[in-house]
Amino acid sequence: VQLQASGGGLVQAGGSLRLSCAASGRTFGGYSMGWFRQAPGKEREFVAAVSWSGSTYYADSVKGRFTISRDNAENTMALEMNNLKPEDTAVYFCAAKRTPYSSDPREYRYWGQGTLVTVSS
Repeated sequence: VQLQASGGGLVQAGGSLRLSCAASGRTFGGYSMGWFRQAPGKEREFVAAVSWSGSTYYADSVKGRFTISRDNAENTMALEMNNLKPEDTAVYFCAAKRTPYSSDPREYRYWGQGTLVTVSS
C-alpha cells in the first residue's frame, strides 16, 4: 500500500496551492483520509480529513481557507489551499485510517512521503 503526495512548492503569502494524494496497492473503501503537516522543530499536526462518505473536518487554523476532497473511484484525495500564510509552511503528509476519522496522527496506519509547502512573506 502506498500513498503518494504531490503539489507542494514555494508560494507568496496570499497565494494558493493544490496538494494531491494518490493511493495505490489497495482501495480505501471504508477508510478516512487526512492531511497532516509538520514544521521544523514542531510536532506533526492535523490539517484536515475526509471520511469515506465525504464528511470533512478541519483544524481551526485552516478553516475557511483550505478545502479537502476525495475521489473514491480514482483513489485520490486533494487539499486546495487558499490565502496561504507563512505559518502554513511545513511538510504536508497524506494519511489513511479505517473509519471513523481522527485528528490524532498516531491513529493513521498508512502515510505518504510528504510534500514541502513554503509560504514566503
